[in-house]
Amino acid sequence: MARFVLIFVAVLVSLFTLEMLAPVQEHVIVPFTTMLAKVSVAIISPFDSTVASQGKVLFFKDSGFSVSIEAGCNGVEAMIVLVAAVLAYPARWRARAIAIASGFVAVQAMNILRIVSLFYLGEWNLEVFTWVHLYLWPVLIMLDVLIVFIVYLRYLDGSVPVDGQATYA
Repeated sequence: MARFVLIFVAVLVSLFTLEMLAPVQEHVIVPFTTMLAKVSVAIISPFDSTVASQGKVLFFKDSGFSVSIEAGCNGVEAMIVLVAAVLAYPARWRARAIAIASGFVAVQAMNILRIVSLFYLGEWNLEVFTWVHLYLWPVLIMLDVLIVFIVYLRYLDGSVPVDGQATYA
């Protein structure tokens, strides 16, 4: 358990430090966040033609109401926690890669749902938006990470050799 915690913390600190570097922000995080805004608009557009995006901002063309997808709201930090947990737990690299890839899809699908719901909540009622944004969605996103990690652990439970050695239940 101590090994897991040490590796988890080391990877967590390393990835959060890497994420904060200006070149990573400029060439990875900001373009990724802009892509999230575009995907959100693409999902909404067939149902609501009054929605558009510019950079990381979603807005209603008619009312002008907008939301900006900021750091902490793009799912990157949640993925860092998942990656740190997956890498800290001993398993084959193939299993780790599958967990990280499927976790990315799960976290970002939930995050797109989060962005769209907050966008509409914000136009409807800013007080509800603020509560859901600050309290409900952060818990749900981290719960998504936890569920992905638990499913990963259940997959590994006695079915995948760890570090080249067979495990037995």
